[in-house]
Amino acid sequence: MYDLVIIGTGVTGYGAAMYAARLDLSVAVIGDVDGGTITLTDDVANYPGFIQLTGQELSNHLKAHALDYTVFIETGTVKDIFRCKENCFYVVTENKSILAKSILIATGMKERELEVPGHDELKNKGVSYCALCDAPLYKNKVVAVVGGSDSAAKEALLLAKFCPKVYIIYRRDKLRPEPINGRRIEREPKIVVITETNVTEILGETKVTGIKLDRPYNGSDTLQLDGIFVAIGGIPYSDLAKKLGVELNAKGEIKIDRSSRTNVEGMFAAGDVVDSEFKQAITGVAEGVHAAYQAYKYVNENEFVFTCQQEE
Repeated sequence: MYDLVIIGTGVTGYGAAMYAARLDLSVAVIGDVDGGTITLTDDVANYPGFIQLTGQELSNHLKAHALDYTVFIETGTVKDIFRCKENCFYVVTENKSILAKSILIATGMKERELEVPGHDELKNKGVSYCALCDAPLYKNKVVAVVGGSDSAAKEALLLAKFCPKVYIIYRRDKLRPEPINGRRIEREPKIVVITETNVTEILGETKVTGIKLDRPYNGSDTLQLDGIFVAIGGIPYSDLAKKLGVELNAKGEIKIDRSSRTNVEGMFAAGDVVDSEFKQAITGVAEGVHAAYQAYKYVNENEFVFTCQQEE
């Protein structure tokens, strides 16, 4: 039985694992995507202590730091979590169940898909959710990015290294990236920003050939394109927590307090899955560290007697 089981093998989970192990807790980290979604980011320049590195490099650093202590990493998908009357949690994967005195949910989120005609038929045939993965495939081609966040801005900036023209299409009146990326967008002549506009359809038979817009741009409601990259936010992986009675907000994010505690005793949450407004690698890791300390207090300072036995 572990003192703490962390669900999620991203930077939040690894950061929390390192701190929990330093506090002498027995820790297991379970996940099916090693490194998490930040590994799809090619340029991380806002994580304190590192002037610039890739998302994969940042994840590797945090994982290596965690493994400098006694931290067990399990590769797999958590299918279920349930609580027994002895205050323990059962964490069920595809091939085993693991006992835990406390749980940290650091499962992150999945990309929100663009729900328009043509999307499903052309996904992976010109519709992409990862510029780092696919940008080289669009060298010397025209593409668009849908979205207005900092993530959308960074996607467009990366694509501009390969493509002669990159449209950013956003439904609101102005983009909302970090200021430094906003200035980079303004200085990049290959990027064209179209605001107050929505994509209503993705065109093409076997591959993307264009998109339809809900208002004309340069006299036409159609843009001829070779690819479209979607960056419109995410949907939190919070179903496991919800089943246990963890309180969620209207977006499906887990509600936490300043110490990363949920409303369920012994269950904590951190990172992109929670209701923090500012979602960054550094804030997720910080929330994970808070959770690790609260798990330490929960396991060591409360008067619970954990009498569960691992099932054979």
